[in-house]
Amino acid sequence: MKKVYKCLPAIIFVIFITAMMVLFIVLPKKEYSSSEKRYLQQAPEFTFSRLMSGDFGKDFEKFLSDQTAGRNFWVGLSAYYNYAIGNNGSNGIYLCKDGYLVNDPEDMSGLSRNIGFIEEFAEKSPVKPVVLIAPSTGYVCDNILPDVHKEYTDDAEFESMKGALTAADFVDIRELFKNTYDNGAQQLYYKTDHHWTARGAYTAYTALADQLGYKANPESDYEITEYPDFYGTTYSSSGFWNTAPDTIEVWDRHVYDEKNPITVTITDGADTIEQEGMFFYDHLKEDDKYPIYLDGNHPYTVIKNSAASSNEKLLVVKDSFAHSLVPFLADHYSEIIMVDLRYYTASVSELIEKEKIDRVLVVYSIDNLATDTNLGWLQ
Repeated sequence: MKKVYKCLPAIIFVIFITAMMVLFIVLPKKEYSSSEKRYLQQAPEFTFSRLMSGDFGKDFEKFLSDQTAGRNFWVGLSAYYNYAIGNNGSNGIYLCKDGYLVNDPEDMSGLSRNIGFIEEFAEKSPVKPVVLIAPSTGYVCDNILPDVHKEYTDDAEFESMKGALTAADFVDIRELFKNTYDNGAQQLYYKTDHHWTARGAYTAYTALADQLGYKANPESDYEITEYPDFYGTTYSSSGFWNTAPDTIEVWDRHVYDEKNPITVTITDGADTIEQEGMFFYDHLKEDDKYPIYLDGNHPYTVIKNSAASSNEKLLVVKDSFAHSLVPFLADHYSEIIMVDLRYYTASVSELIEKEKIDRVLVVYSIDNLATDTNLGWLQ
C-alpha cells in the first residue's frame, strides 16, 4: 500500500498527460480564439527542408500550445496563480483596482529615435505640424495600480519630447488628463483595452482647439449612446478572464443628413470602402468593437464634410488612438486625410503638396511611439 501511495503522483501525472494527449487528438481544432482575439496556429505543413531549418518545430510547438484542450482555462489559471503569489504583471499586464487591466511600462529606448523622425519631418514640411502624444494609462490612472509596479516615466519622456520638437507645435495633455481623470471621476481609458475612451478622445479634442484653430463643441452638443460588452486588447492578452467588460460609447451631434452628408472613403491596397457616417456599427457584432470608429486600421482614409465650419484640409499621421478622435475633428474641416505609416509608405511631404493640406496633426500614444518601427517612412 505504501508503494502505491509513493507512486500516486506519478500515476496521476501519467493519467493527466495521457488524457490531454487523447483530447488533443480527438477534439476538433479551433481556428479562432474569441477571448484572445486572434487566429490560432493550425497543423503546420511538413517538409524535410522545414524540418531541417527548424521552422516545422517552431510552428508545431505553437500548434500544440494553441490547440491544447481547455486552453482558456490553463491561460487563466496561470494568470491568476501568478497574481496570487505576488507576480502581478508577469505577463506584461497588471490586474489593477476597479477592474482595470493595464499594460506595464514599455521600453522607451526607441522614443528619441522616432521623435527625431518627427522633428526631421517638421523641419522639411511645408505645413508646421501639431503633435499630440497620449500619455500611458498607468501614468494617468496611477491610483489604481498595484502596490508593486514598474515606474511609468511619462513625465521625463514628455519633457524630453518637448525639448526635442522645436519645428513642431507640441500639445502637452498630461495635466489636463490628470485633472480630468481626478482619481476616477472620469473614465478616460478603457479598463480592458489600451486605447482612450470616447471621453478621453473628446478631452484631447478640446486640448487641440487653440493649436488647430477651431472652437471645440461643448459636450452638451453630443448625444452619447452606450454599447456594452466590450472586451479589448489588454483583456485578450491578460488571461484575467473574470474581468467585467467595458462599455464603448458613440458621441454623435446628428448634424449630418442627406443634404449635408459626411462621407468616409477607405483605400486599402486595391480595395475601396465608402460609406456615409463615421461610425461602422457592424463591428459591434464582432469580438473587437473598437473599429466602430472609422473601421479601424487602414493605410489611407478620407473623411469629407460639406457642412464643416471651415474649408481647410487636415492631414492626420496617426496610430489607432486617432480613430475615436477624428470624428470630433471632422466638424471643423471640409476634408481630413488619415495615413497610418504601418501601411502607408509614400512620401507624406509630397502628399501635403499634392492635396494642398492646410494643417497637419501627428497623433500617437506614448507606448506606440516608443515601439513603432515605421516612423522612418515619415518624410
